Amino acid sequence: MANRPVIGVLTPLERARWSVWDQQAALLPTNYLDAIRAAGGLALMLAPDPALTQAPDEALDLVDGLMLAGGADIDPAIYGADRHPETQETVPERDAFELALTRRALERDIPYLGICRGMQLLNVATGGTLRQHLPEEFGHHEHRKAIGSFDGADHDVRLAAGSLVARAAGETLHGTKSHHHQGVGRIGDGLVVSGWATRDELPEAIESPAHGFVLGVQWHPEADTGSRLIATLVDEARAYRHARHEAGATGEAGTTGAHG
Repeated sequence: MANRPVIGVLTPLERARWSVWDQQAALLPTNYLDAIRAAGGLALMLAPDPALTQAPDEALDLVDGLMLAGGADIDPAIYGADRHPETQETVPERDAFELALTRRALERDIPYLGICRGMQLLNVATGGTLRQHLPEEFGHHEHRKAIGSFDGADHDVRLAAGSLVARAAGETLHGTKSHHHQGVGRIGDGLVVSGWATRDELPEAIESPAHGFVLGVQWHPEADTGSRLIATLVDEARAYRHARHEAGATGEAGTTGAHG
């Protein structure tokens, strides 16, 4: 058995240009991968795949933890809403793929971290909804000050004492870097809000008390070298991997609760 826990990172589809080519690509900022490696994990990029959307276990059998990254808006039709004019660049293949793997990962109790869009996807996957344009609702752009940059994006988030996210962050007032114009609305079934922006009380962390480690955060820990969140995911994945190995199981080790 390899020593490093394997973290599956669901990877967006984007238009990209390199050398003389301009094509669709499976594209992920390397700071996600760097953070996993720095914590002792092995990063496995998983791009949208129709076969895996239909049968997620083929991929989930390979991983000890799952991370969802930021990116494009989620199609509001999935949560029963009309499209806001500011909701743009949705990617149906990505939405379907990430919803399928998230729902199956929750069933298997695989350690899970959703970042920014990943938090929103977790909420939608469990029956929740999204706010489609925060500036319209809150009257400010503090959650995404500069498009394509984290410049000036630092703000504090209040974390519930004793919560999963507070234990992972190591504090109850946590400095974060954000870049989003959407947020969670109605909270998904089985999830609880455990973090709030100090300025406007927007929910910025959600988690599932019924699972060993299921966490969504609206900010970007991969952009903060001082953050412990991704390292905590890797630690939980390591425990999950050990429990699965000890049990001799191939897919249901999460039910042992060894990583709770």
